[in-house]
Amino acid sequence: MECTVRLALKEDCKDILRMIRELAEYEKASEHIKITEEMLMEDGFTDNPSYRCLVAELPPGQTSKEGFSIVGHALFVFSYSSWKGRIVYLEDIYVMPEFRGHGIGKKFMKMVAKIGVESKCSAIQLAVLKWNDTAIDFYLRHGATDLTSGNGYQVFRFDEEATRQLALEEEK
Repeated sequence: MECTVRLALKEDCKDILRMIRELAEYEKASEHIKITEEMLMEDGFTDNPSYRCLVAELPPGQTSKEGFSIVGHALFVFSYSSWKGRIVYLEDIYVMPEFRGHGIGKKFMKMVAKIGVESKCSAIQLAVLKWNDTAIDFYLRHGATDLTSGNGYQVFRFDEEATRQLALEEEK
């Protein structure tokens, strides 16, 4: 399977949103999607973008069964570890089901790693659902360490309402 992995362009946002929705559906979390195509454009294509994204694109004239030429994405941000310095946080890596098993995920990982090395990052970090054995096996096969079982870390998130409440909370 021949495809090109490249940095996303602003005009790819419609396809990126489509695949974010497909990933959320796969993860049984569609109701949590609040992002819009406009937000993706505003947040990712400015002088100081909030995220960066790669896309997998089929050669001209080739499409998916549904007619799409963009068949995968990897969305990531730069973060900072007080222990390690700069890191890349890989938020999403998604390949449409009919294109899995053809090396696209590995191409994404290699390019994210290359960008991380060029940006002087010390690690790639990500989260994966406990039941997603295929993804867990993929990451472990490519050298990832499971911090949950290995180092005992647990991941937490303050959702939008909890963040708002925390910000408004009066000091005592």
